[in-house]
Amino acid sequence: MAIEYLGFLPILILVALAGVQIGLIAYAGQQAGTAARAGARSASLGESAQEGCTQAVSDWLSVDCHSAPGGDEVTVTAVVEIPNFVPGWDFGDATKTATMPLDHTDEESGQP
Repeated sequence: MAIEYLGFLPILILVALAGVQIGLIAYAGQQAGTAARAGARSASLGESAQEGCTQAVSDWLSVDCHSAPGGDEVTVTAVVEIPNFVPGWDFGDATKTATMPLDHTDEESGQP
């Protein structure tokens, strides 16, 4: 009886590791969306998109943001590297994009 459990243990461990990896994939995707929105908000206010992105994600994740102004709006693409929990499994990066209107305020009065 104990040998049967011992034979099934690697399968249970593999399923548990896959569950954790799927959670990390979902979390990285959510963080990429948050970073893109924060970066677009920062860029629309004339600040650094990369700084806005970096401040919006967890410290243990790496994020790279690119902004592309166009007319009256700015589009920011955030790329978050998906952490590998299981060696040998590579899922690439999570990429999300957000667009925000540029903030047009009157410099002298501070009014829109």
